[in-house]
Amino acid sequence: MWKKEDAKPEGVTGNIAVPATPATPAAPVKNATPSSTAPAGPALLSGAPSSSPRAAACISQGIKIKGEVTGSEDLFVDGLVDGVLNLANGSLTIGPNGHVKADVHAREVIVRGKIEGKVSGRDRVQLWSTGEVTGEVQTERLSIEDGASLRGKVEAGRPTTRTAELKAQAAAAAGQPMETKSVSSGTAAD
Repeated sequence: MWKKEDAKPEGVTGNIAVPATPATPAAPVKNATPSSTAPAGPALLSGAPSSSPRAAACISQGIKIKGEVTGSEDLFVDGLVDGVLNLANGSLTIGPNGHVKADVHAREVIVRGKIEGKVSGRDRVQLWSTGEVTGEVQTERLSIEDGASLRGKVEAGRPTTRTAELKAQAAAAAGQPMETKSVSSGTAAD
């Protein structure tokens, strides 16, 4: 008698969430072994390249979440999320069917679908040709493919030290003159 547990590869425990895929069958995987290190997620089943080697969680097409999603692992969103997405050390991938109406904070953000809100990718934000972002983007590195859409404010590059700006704002708010140092040009004898 065939049992459902026998169908699982060795070393796999628990349930794996898989997004809904079109009726077309996935391409067969050659030389696949149960101990293979390939990710068991949407990228493997659809034949698309993996966005992250450790894609752990998936919000598949047809799933709607309203509220706050937090974690430290990677997340693939191909459904609808409305609220806040906070992945401290994780990577967030918005799939081609994904729609996110949220403030997003993650180590890296890969956009293949739509995001409306503030996007903060600590290391990088990458917009694929099918990606659309409406809102504010803040990141160290920004990559935009031809065909992608970005509407809003962008801050890219290494964060600058804003201590001088903050001191000036505090002094202006208190109505005190700000200390300034004059620098003269010339020789050391001046």
